[in-house]
Amino acid sequence: MVEIVIGWEEGADRALGLPAYASAGAAGADLRANLPDRGRVELAPGARALVPTGLRLAIPEGYEVQVRPRSGLALRHGLTLANAPGTIDSDYRGPLGVILLNAGTEPVTLHHGDRIAQMVVAPVIRAAFTIAETLPGTPRGAGGFGSTGRS
Repeated sequence: MVEIVIGWEEGADRALGLPAYASAGAAGADLRANLPDRGRVELAPGARALVPTGLRLAIPEGYEVQVRPRSGLALRHGLTLANAPGTIDSDYRGPLGVILLNAGTEPVTLHHGDRIAQMVVAPVIRAAFTIAETLPGTPRGAGGFGSTGRS
């Protein structure tokens, strides 16, 4: 288990609690809208908004937190993340906001305390980048979308 240290933003509603796993097998912990005015945010079709969670995270080096859409909101309302998955780096200490996008056909209203996204803690493997004149070949080669012939 990895420890993520959490701090509250000034004025955040601490009664909403910390991110929480909804079930024993859940990979993502739910994040809630923590609106400064305790009100609501309305997203018109095609609109996006940065929704605050009231949280700041201290993520250990070698890990990241991925912010992902909630499947129920995506199915019912077309609500997703504009940058899914969003990455929070281990050296970032600013406020955790969620960039929500209404990809649906109807306005969506989010209320203070609503579950708006989920966060997944993941290990990070850093790469060493090198340059080469040619790349090693593969059976697929440079084939693009649909080039494997599988549906």
